Amino acid sequence: MQSTALSVKVEQDRPMRLSGEFTCEAGQLVALVGPSGAGKTSMLRVLAGLMPPAKAHVQVGEEVWCDTKVELFVPTPQRHVGMVFQNYALMPHLNAIDNVALALLEQPTKMRRTMAQSCLQKVGLQPEQQLRKPAQLSGGQQQRVALARALVRKPKVLLLDEPFSAVDQLTRQGLYALLAELRQELHIPIVLVTHDLSEARQLADKLVVMDAGTVLQQGTPDAIHLSPRNARVAELVGIANHFQGFWIGASETAGKAHMRWVIDGLASKECPVFEVKDKGKLPQGQNLTWVIPSDGLTLAAHPDHRPNWFAVSVKDARYLGDMSLVTLACTTLNRLEVKLTLSGPNRSLLTTRQQLNLHVNPEFVHVMPLRV
Repeated sequence: MQSTALSVKVEQDRPMRLSGEFTCEAGQLVALVGPSGAGKTSMLRVLAGLMPPAKAHVQVGEEVWCDTKVELFVPTPQRHVGMVFQNYALMPHLNAIDNVALALLEQPTKMRRTMAQSCLQKVGLQPEQQLRKPAQLSGGQQQRVALARALVRKPKVLLLDEPFSAVDQLTRQGLYALLAELRQELHIPIVLVTHDLSEARQLADKLVVMDAGTVLQQGTPDAIHLSPRNARVAELVGIANHFQGFWIGASETAGKAHMRWVIDGLASKECPVFEVKDKGKLPQGQNLTWVIPSDGLTLAAHPDHRPNWFAVSVKDARYLGDMSLVTLACTTLNRLEVKLTLSGPNRSLLTTRQQLNLHVNPEFVHVMPLRV
């Protein structure tokens, strides 16, 4: 299959605001994430040709699907898009084979069935299951039929609209594995809409964070988690440790500056000062917000030689399978809460109200100007 890349740029205020651009390379999976009403599904509909945009440019490889500047709009059937809907959209009176064959009406009848059966087998549906109607299949099996229908025409782009939200967690993991396996042979752009951040991080090569119809930031999951563009992005991607700060200014160390941790809205002299990375973009005296991931936090019974240790007590420790989410109250910082995730056998030793020490590594601090 010819390698193609998807590029999209939309800029409109009506009938609804939709603003932003992103790319998705062949073989790449891009996840559109954000709250309800962020415009994720609308963006997907623009890509599929189901919603004509007021101002946009959509291109796949050398093919331009939409260019409002020259009034070009390629209809959905001619775009060769594979789309999997949240509710599967299967025909209830047809069995799995015939549902998939519906996407092949231009082919001879016998060839339709052969191609449908082959594609259903590829997504893991057994021959006896292929003869069943949707009501006789589980949610996960129905999703496999919908995926086979989307893939049987060898689409140039695969669009997935909340495809796993209606199935249980165990079934979902099986579908994740199937998608990962199919990606090895599908060298096409894949765009996924999801509200599940864990799902997005697990599946996507790149996140596109949206809010109120606007693309706020895009990048790899780890890059966005470590360096959100602003406080809203930090909130949308679920960064737990999000605090206020005050930019003191450059330190004696090249490429470093001093930042004061603002506690309860007060930047008093008793508040801790960190030496953090300085990109030269913040003026002295700037109010800011800052985040730090669990990778920058260390919990120990006793502090070591490093600075930036704080006495804490364990407020809550929730067991989440392979990891635990721990909430700490900073004893000397007006019981400000800090959260971190822990794995390994030592997490079982934590008890509520246990007194420990927390190290904050300034190398992991990411600062953002406070917009007012």
